[in-house]
Amino acid sequence: GPQLNAQLEGWLSQVQSTKRPARAIIAPHAGYTYCGSCAAHAYKQVDPNITRKVFILGPSHHVPLSRCALSSVDIYRTPLYDLRIDQKIYGELWKTGMFERMSLQTDEDEHSIEMHLPYTAKAMESHKDEFTIIPVLVGALSESKEQEFGKLFSKYLADPSNLFVVSSDFCHWGQRFRYSYYDESQGEIYRSIEHLDKMGMNIIEQLDPVSFSNYLKKYHNTICGRHPIGVLLNAISELQKNGMNMSFSFLNYAQSSQCRNWQDSSVSYAAGALMVH
Repeated sequence: GPQLNAQLEGWLSQVQSTKRPARAIIAPHAGYTYCGSCAAHAYKQVDPNITRKVFILGPSHHVPLSRCALSSVDIYRTPLYDLRIDQKIYGELWKTGMFERMSLQTDEDEHSIEMHLPYTAKAMESHKDEFTIIPVLVGALSESKEQEFGKLFSKYLADPSNLFVVSSDFCHWGQRFRYSYYDESQGEIYRSIEHLDKMGMNIIEQLDPVSFSNYLKKYHNTICGRHPIGVLLNAISELQKNGMNMSFSFLNYAQSSQCRNWQDSSVSYAAGALMVH
């Protein structure tokens, strides 16, 4: 606990809070040695004084899931302190008939939500008894399902006391990921990866779910949280139709290593924040 706390404090202390209060953040879910400093750029934008509910949307890595799933537990333990799952909101979501329950095994195996729990706890520690979390495991949704879930979550996103944490890494490149897109005009492989990721990041910043889907269809970039991102973009679209003014900015980009030849592999990370104006 103390070791983790010191790490998180170190990363957060090196970052500015320029986009506070964030209504939503996109942040990575790899081991903290790889992406802890990148994730800090997103978590620094969280305002614990106004946040009372934290929705955490993570992609499913281990089980095939065509919808979204809710946890079957009441409390998530972290080395810092325990986080309570909001059973009232869970009840509202469950009533829609759009969700399934994940087994305890699935819940414990899945790191996409887990890696955000200590950071959430740290960002919220000044109000640790005053907030709840709403973890949602997001399956491999069709575009129309992303729209449906976006619509459902939009009413929660409209509330300034809610924060959405969207869990995603960016390009997984290399033979072990069966993805080796390379645009030689960009220079070294890692530059091509960065160019590809930043194309996607720019589209996310435009807040256009259709363009993001088209980008994924064209380049097949291995963004593991593409479905949670799709749900967020659709929720934003829904609110924009009702005249809400929002902007999204990426604040940091990193790669686990720099790929220079076909034997190399890397995972990219990006951190960003959504502001409501």
